[in-house]
Formats: sequence, structure tokens, C-alpha cells
Amino acid sequence: MTNSIAEIEDAACVFIIGSNTSTSHPLIARRVLRAKEKGAKLLVADPRAIQMSHFADVAVNQRLGSDVALLNGMMHLILKNGWEDRDFIKARTEGFEELKETVAAYTPQRVQEISGVSPADLEKMSEIYATRRPATLLYTMGITQHTTGVDNVKSVCNLAMLTGNVGVASSGVNPLRGQNNVQGACDMGGLPNVFPGYQQVANPEANAKFTKAWGRPLPDKPGRTLPDMITAMSEGKLKALYVIGENPKLSDPDANHLKHAFNNLELLIVQDLFLSETAQGAHVVLPAASSAEKDGTFTNTERRCMRLRQAIKPLGNCLPDWEIASRLATAMGYPMSYRNAEEIFREMAALTPSYAGMSYERLGIDGLHWPCPTADHPGTKFLHPVQFTRGLGKFHAVQYQDPRELPDAEYPYYLTTGRMFAHYHTGTMTRVSPALDREQPTGYVEINPQDAFKLKVREGEVLVISSPRGRIEAPAKISPEMLPGNLFLPIHFGENPTNVLTNSEALDPLAKIPEFKVSKARVEKLVE
Repeated sequence: MTNSIAEIEDAACVFIIGSNTSTSHPLIARRVLRAKEKGAKLLVADPRAIQMSHFADVAVNQRLGSDVALLNGMMHLILKNGWEDRDFIKARTEGFEELKETVAAYTPQRVQEISGVSPADLEKMSEIYATRRPATLLYTMGITQHTTGVDNVKSVCNLAMLTGNVGVASSGVNPLRGQNNVQGACDMGGLPNVFPGYQQVANPEANAKFTKAWGRPLPDKPGRTLPDMITAMSEGKLKALYVIGENPKLSDPDANHLKHAFNNLELLIVQDLFLSETAQGAHVVLPAASSAEKDGTFTNTERRCMRLRQAIKPLGNCLPDWEIASRLATAMGYPMSYRNAEEIFREMAALTPSYAGMSYERLGIDGLHWPCPTADHPGTKFLHPVQFTRGLGKFHAVQYQDPRELPDAEYPYYLTTGRMFAHYHTGTMTRVSPALDREQPTGYVEINPQDAFKLKVREGEVLVISSPRGRIEAPAKISPEMLPGNLFLPIHFGENPTNVLTNSEALDPLAKIPEFKVSKARVEKLVE
């Protein structure tokens, strides 16, 4: 997030796109509603009529995968009506003329043809976002999990810069992270192309710094992305896999293809709290400690690094993740002799400029936002107040592209996937909680009442959902939240494995993220 969570309450406009905020981020949704209570305008754009839509001043249901067209259409109207921030554009950006030329073609009529959003709603959204400042923009995986995910992110950045909604309090471009330490994992180098602090492995200076600190020559070429790893497993080029706190057998696309890839492995190690679907097929399972059983830090969605304090000693044979990794590294010939998590944090801070001013003592109860470069720096609540990291902010002229798969005669429905309120990711932790499991014990498929009527299906009747990759069964949940011709499947349920249906070949060409949010599908009643 460019800005911090608390700032949302003081925004004059909140624009939510591709985020079921009250379901996936309920505490942040409460901040949005507080802003609304203070007089903020709320805009919601989502293919489903999500709960936040009911609180919105304007809510639209764009067609799946049409976000670039919708955002370009908003920018078209902002420029047409002179609502852009000309001073900000002139002083702090480049590439404006190319953007202006591109969005000129996205008239309200064309946007309606692509997205289904009416010209009147598009006009209202554009005016409110551009004129009610500061405006904050919130998004999640409804924006990123597309073959055009990078284009979608560039487009929301374009919109924010065009209206000067960057670099001031209660504004910004704010992706809400999907798990509690996704930001921290990325910050610590949990990506195939960077060391901690996003220092490129291919950068000679960064590589030399970490080579010296860690006492071993390090690769200077990026590693494989997850889709590339699966391909390598299928081809027999990747023979061993070490999975920590992840359940790819449920979370990754095209589960049948993934099963074939896993069957080619000579060694699968899984390190987790519970025996997930992936762990059940592992050669070795390493029991990890829970957050209550260890010390350390988490860095959350707003870049706030916070202390994690051990409440109880690890139960049974489980150990903190860092200690398991240290023991394994030592057994493989690279001695790791850290005494505790704080010692690891000190090493990390010494090597990572954005964390350099942090220490356990300074983190205290409330933590610190990075960048925090020195020991007397207070932390950074919002980014880019004077200039962007690259200097001038770059506008990207982005053209709309269709999703990789569109409905056809054989598969006439749009299928999208996501979360429901009671469960979390693949349910590895939430589904072992009796209270949460009672809230929603099984998977389901959401279907519009009109489509249910055509199929002569009642609430709870079992449907067969199929795609070119496979088929699953799930009970029907008839919901007016769904647009006609659209289906929704939650991702949490191993007995209704959604990702049997999704497409492992439809990837964003740059980020390599699968297009979880758009597939084609067929639905029919189960014939006993």
C-alpha cells in the first residue's frame, strides 16, 4: 500500500475495484464504512454485487476481465471534463500525451460494449473520484489474477496519478494483501528475482553484498516462477520441491495437470502446521510452529513491521520455521547457527535499506512502516510525497485485451473464483476450527436465479461444473449477487476443488500469475 490503513477513514472518496473487502479484509472494510460515516463517497466496481456495493454511492458490475476498459473510460471522461490535476501531471509525471491519446478511444459507449457499465454510471464514478479529494483506491486479486494483471495495476496507477491522488495522506494506490505476511515474505526476498528489500539478484553490487554477508557465491540469474516450476516438474527437470506453509494442490490452477507434475517428483518436503492436501502426498513432513509458539516479525499490507511474541512453547516436535531451515541448511553443509529470531532480524536490517533503522526495541507494540532507513527515522506512513522512486511517475498507455478464455457454445458460462467470509485460502487452518467450519462446512457454486430457473435447479441441489480441464460437483447457492451467465466458486474446499477447472496456461506474460478470475465453464444438474 502506498498509504496506511488508518488514513482510509479520512478519505473524501474510496474507490474499491476487484476486492470483496468485507469478506476478505473485514477490518479494512470497517475503516471504509467509518469514512462513509464521515461523509466520504464510496465507489465499488466488481463483477458480483458484493456486500460493499450496498453501501456505495455508485456500484457497477463490470464484465469479468474488463477492468482496463472501465478504467480507461473513467480517464477519458476525466480528461474530457477537465477534472485532471494538471499541476501534478506537469511536475511529477511523464508519458501523459501517450496516455491521453490511448484513452481518447474509450468513449462511454465503447466502454459499455466491453464492460456492460452504463455511460451514466461511468460519468458519476469519474466525477466523484476526480473531484472528491483525497481519494483512495483499494484493490485485491480481482485486479491481479488475470492475463492482463500487470496492465490492470498500471491502469489503477494511471488513474491515481491523473487526478493527483498519490503522495498525500488518505489517497494512493492500495493493494490489500491476501495473507497476514505476504508483504513481509516479499520484503524478505520470497520472490525468484530478488534478495531482501527487492535488491535484484542480477545487480552486481547487490549480489556482491549478499555473497559477502552469507559467505557463498550466489546465483546472478532469477530463479523459476511457480508456473515455470510446475512445467519443469512435468518435464522431469525439477526433481525435488520444498513447500513451506503453502498448499499448492488446492491453490494452484489446473489441478489435474499439477497432479501429474507432482507425481514426477523424486522428493517432496512439506513444512506446515496441519496435514494439508499437499502434505498428505509428501515424502517428508516437517511440523512447523504456529504464530503463538514463536518469536519474530510480520510485515502487513500497509508496510508495518510488527513484533510477534511467543505465547507458549512449541508443542510436540514442532519448531519455528527459521530453526527448521537452519537445521536443514546445517545438515546440508552450510552452517546456520542463529541463536534466536532477533539475531536474524538484525542481520536482515543490516542488509536491507528500507528496514535499516528498525530494531526489536524500536518496533515496540505498534511497529514501524518501511521505509525506515535510520535509527532516528519515524517510519513512513505514506509513500512518494515529493517524488517517485524512479523520479517521475510514468504513465503507461494500456489497451484493453480480452481474457484468454471467453464463453462459447460448449462452455457458455463465465466462471470466477474467490473467498467467502468464514474461511481463509485453502482452509488448512480455518477448516479445522469447529466454529468456522459450522459457518460453511462444504463448497458450493453461486448461480444467478435466472440461470437456476433455466436449469430447473433448487437451492442445495448438486450441480456439475466443467471446463476444458475437468469437472467437479458442488451444491447450488442461488444468489442475486451473480450476474446472469456467471458462476462463482470459493477456493477453500478440497472436496470441491475449484482449481480442477482453472487454466494453468493462461498467465500474465510478465508477472506469470494465472488467470484465476476468468474461465469458461458449463453447468448442469447432476444425473443420479
